[in-house]
Amino acid sequence: MARKAIYLGPRLKRMRREMGLTQANMAADLDISPSYIALMERNQRPVTAELLLNIATTYRIDIADLANDDSEETTTRLQAVLRDPIFADIDLPGLDVADIAASFPGFAEALMRLHTAYGEEQLALAARREGGEGGETAAPDPVAEARGFLAARRNCFPSLDDSAALAAQDLPNIAAMIDRIRDRHRIEVSFAPPEMLMGALRWYDYHRRRVLFSRQLDHKARRFQLALQIAVLERGDEIDAAIAEGRFETDNGRVLARRALESYWAAALLMPYRPFLDAAKRLRYDIDALTYEFQVSYEQVAHRLTTLQKPGAEGVPFFFIRVDRAGNVSKRLDGAGFPFARHGGACPLWNVHQAFDRPGDVLVQRIELPDGERYVSVARTVISGGGSFDAPRITRAVALCCADSRAGELTYSDRLDAAQSTPIGIACRFCHRPQCIARSAPPMGRELRFDHYRRSGVPFAFADE
Repeated sequence: MARKAIYLGPRLKRMRREMGLTQANMAADLDISPSYIALMERNQRPVTAELLLNIATTYRIDIADLANDDSEETTTRLQAVLRDPIFADIDLPGLDVADIAASFPGFAEALMRLHTAYGEEQLALAARREGGEGGETAAPDPVAEARGFLAARRNCFPSLDDSAALAAQDLPNIAAMIDRIRDRHRIEVSFAPPEMLMGALRWYDYHRRRVLFSRQLDHKARRFQLALQIAVLERGDEIDAAIAEGRFETDNGRVLARRALESYWAAALLMPYRPFLDAAKRLRYDIDALTYEFQVSYEQVAHRLTTLQKPGAEGVPFFFIRVDRAGNVSKRLDGAGFPFARHGGACPLWNVHQAFDRPGDVLVQRIELPDGERYVSVARTVISGGGSFDAPRITRAVALCCADSRAGELTYSDRLDAAQSTPIGIACRFCHRPQCIARSAPPMGRELRFDHYRRSGVPFAFADE
């Protein structure tokens, strides 16, 4: 049987440069010619097993570190980037993409970083156009910055998922997490009455080396807060590295993004990526069933479902929104790139607003936007706070949406009538449906039409042209 040739050009070059060696230096160390080094680095010559062993012995490195081929993951990530419509007219066969990933990994990484920056700038431009009036630029919005940072990356951070999954092997329950904080960080953990924490859920007393958690937290909330404390104590450098890739105009935007990634890691610890993805597919994305399997809350599961876009291991892309009774949007998480992900949520015909009429029930609705695109929306109320008779609490509604083309993968599709959908708009000012009785404002760019002889029942009638 013929032996498979091993081509390690980019990795060999990267290793040589990291050690501060020239091709001539390496050639002298390995007793070969500089030209042969150059040929290997250009993948024009394979690395023989004998030479690979010589490299490992000479430079005291693990052969596996050099021979490990991560080009497959790079290829998957690059293919995901190249599916952007901006590249639609460029013919890039799969084999060419694989060749780029294997032979020019630095170029592939540069392209992926540029695409991420491009996505962030597109979101920032949309925000400026939305907020600016009379040619004036809107003031920087820290919340929008943090949301844009997450949306540009489809709310998916594989490096955080990987480290959290590794930590989860040693932290299966509350007792293990408490032991971790005490043993590794020399910080005492205790649960205190709410009056001692002055309304806080968690208080890290840095000077006394202790962390206090409110006794009013239920089991699921305690697990999450402990996981969050571990993220703060152990994953700071990793999270800072992710934040450094973003573009922020305000310090507050950066802080909000950092807090979001700390929560991301905590959720990934409680719901490790691969087991959670496998369970989600097996249970057909049944949110209630997933809450029992992973012992987390409904909202935590809904959050986590928006993050399943790791290249090569993707789940159904979801968009998440949380609103209060007044229609204020307090959270958006976009793992799907939906058109209403940034500014939508105000349409009263959407079931996320109707959920308040049936607290605790899961509502399923097929919605259709003015451009004809259809989505499936799963909405339910959730309660925050509480824990005692007089403790403050608030009821909000959350909705999880996916493209209608993926509806068959969801258990909720069994409730849907294939021929029925509810027309909604991103917001009244962007919606040009003329007969909507729920309209609260006329659409931009349309002239109002007043009829003195009849009333149609539509709040704002406007010209068809």
